Amino acid sequence: MTNAVMIAGTHSGVGKTTVALGLMALLSRRGMSVQPYKVGPDFIDPSHHTAICNRPSRNLDTYIMGTDGVRRTYARTQADISVIEGVMGLYDGLDSTDTASSAHVAKTLGVPVVLVVNVHGMSRSAAAVVKGYQTLDPDINIAGLIVNKVGSLRHRTLVEDGLKGTGIDIPVVGTLPPNKELTLPSRHLGLHMAHEQEWDYGKLADFLENNVDVDSLLDISSMAQSPDTPYEIVAPQADVRIGVAMDSAFCFYYQDMFDELQQCGAEVVNFSPMSDPMPDMDGLILGGGYPELFPAQLSSSNTRQEIRAAAQDGMPVYAECGGLMYLGKSLEVGQKKYEMAGVLDSESRMVQRFQALGYTEAEVMNDTHLSGKGKTLRGHEFHYSVTECGRDARFAYRMRRGKGILDGQDGLMAYNTLASYMHTHPAAVSMERFVNSCREYSRK
Repeated sequence: MTNAVMIAGTHSGVGKTTVALGLMALLSRRGMSVQPYKVGPDFIDPSHHTAICNRPSRNLDTYIMGTDGVRRTYARTQADISVIEGVMGLYDGLDSTDTASSAHVAKTLGVPVVLVVNVHGMSRSAAAVVKGYQTLDPDINIAGLIVNKVGSLRHRTLVEDGLKGTGIDIPVVGTLPPNKELTLPSRHLGLHMAHEQEWDYGKLADFLENNVDVDSLLDISSMAQSPDTPYEIVAPQADVRIGVAMDSAFCFYYQDMFDELQQCGAEVVNFSPMSDPMPDMDGLILGGGYPELFPAQLSSSNTRQEIRAAAQDGMPVYAECGGLMYLGKSLEVGQKKYEMAGVLDSESRMVQRFQALGYTEAEVMNDTHLSGKGKTLRGHEFHYSVTECGRDARFAYRMRRGKGILDGQDGLMAYNTLASYMHTHPAAVSMERFVNSCREYSRK
């Protein structure tokens, strides 16, 4: 049985990421194997988890993946402890439901919750906040509290006495003083990715070591229910090569996708469209990321012409968000236009405000190498760009939820290429059809 704990918060910005990263770093430093997870569709926080724990972080999202998909991913755990970082506030889910919330994941997996509470400007009132979280859903095991922004020893005493005086039997396992040095830099899509700069995770570990009763927290983690029968990844002999754009411009991927590609018999070949020639491959995946930060490098690389020629030859290509922007004719950044791959009859430009944010649901209108007509796909979208298409543009998806590219449509199609603003997950749409399409192309 693997111990597990979820670090959740009363709301966004309460300090749960600092606590989660610090706990991962501290337990790893103690020699424990730590399996990290992130609730929700986030790509950025998991990059830090992976860097700290030296094993891929995995996402747990009950909207996109369904509860069965979440259980399957969680059942892959083989570690001393699983640490799950929550999303937003504990009960914040899809619309006014608990679907996709940290609470829903905790219930689905039977994992105890340590709740981070910002007590700045509060003493006994903190007890009212905790009481509300404790009683809203009795099926959630809030087994410990970490109080953040504690100004002094007296402030800590007032908060703890207030909790005891109202009969709350949840132990305080950590009290964190303000610490501006631990602020993590962010930008329009969230924190900076782990690979973008040197991070001193040791400072986070020290901060947790000095302010959290880690032994009590480990005791809480032993309350976790055993996961389902372990789900082993069995990869057959690879008979098809799929290139994956992997660099600072294209870095938004789920580990579960790589696993499924291998399970379907694909060899994954990572390369950078900015600096590497196109490898020998039978298909291409271009994930999201930050092409807007590297437009000159992407435009000056001969790889974009190689990708265009391969796409025109019928090689299967699948792209999401940043990949969609790259496959168009041009990308405009700061009133300067850069040539892109030119596979799609589209042009993208960056704007100052986000254009779409949230979960999506799409009906497949046209057969693609990813899914058949009539299927329903779930995913999410978050971007600061606008993509304009030619009048003869063909789309694969009709959006039931979400914005898409144009007039509620997404999934731009050309040749054997599919590119969308929507990010998907293999639990929502299997990669098997795409791999088979690549296999057919390899036999031409």
